[in-house]
Amino acid sequence: MKAIELIGLEKSYRVNVKALCDLNLSVEKGTLFGFVGPNGAGKSTTIKILAGLAKKDKGEVRLFGNEISSTAYEYKRDVGFVLETPYYIDKLTSREYLNFAAAMYGIPPKEAAARVDELLAFLDLEEKKKEMIESFSAGMKKKVSLAAAVIHQPRLLILDEPLEGIDPTSAKQIKDMLRRIVNKGESVFMSSHNLDTVEKLCDEVAIINKGKLVFQSRTEDIRKKIKDEVSQETYQSLEEIFIDVVSKDGERKEKKKLSWL
Repeated sequence: MKAIELIGLEKSYRVNVKALCDLNLSVEKGTLFGFVGPNGAGKSTTIKILAGLAKKDKGEVRLFGNEISSTAYEYKRDVGFVLETPYYIDKLTSREYLNFAAAMYGIPPKEAAARVDELLAFLDLEEKKKEMIESFSAGMKKKVSLAAAVIHQPRLLILDEPLEGIDPTSAKQIKDMLRRIVNKGESVFMSSHNLDTVEKLCDEVAIINKGKLVFQSRTEDIRKKIKDEVSQETYQSLEEIFIDVVSKDGERKEKKKLSWL
């Protein structure tokens, strides 16, 4: 079963400026899927459409086989989101905010309290549980957003730069958690600028450029991709493929340098 299917997805913000152009993408259930691309490629727009925060101009969005309309909200009971710019009630403490999130998903108070305590401890936020979110660093706010995204045990996690600003120890814990979620049969769709992390962590990766899908592959197959048909030379990393496919007409751009360095 497909966890996510995007069919002919299009989105424009201004006349003749397309954020997404006939985007077709599918993510198998039980996959940790990496979604990468240059700045302005359409990654966050795609995630905003999945989250119901932006309206598509054309195309279909299907989650677990069901088409999702721009006015739907019931599907969010099965999905957890970490957005590029998370939304918080800043005057709440992290504990209060997570209890609020749990209540919104209908989790019984006793069970919610246990999950909140465990999440705060897991994400090293326990000492800050009585402090308002507005006082948190960007990385701590990202942790709160992630905790709210997983508290209801969603079937699908959609994450926009989930490790940005996170300290290395917590990042390792979060990556291990994402792998455990997928090993249980659930699905994770995450965007990231860290190609090395995507290549090591994800089962499959897609590259988007100028609103179009330009590459998709299982990460285990990346080093089998041929870049020179004559010599049979293969790529050595996702970074090599990324630079190749996002360069105009497949040609590598001239390396930039500063005149005084």
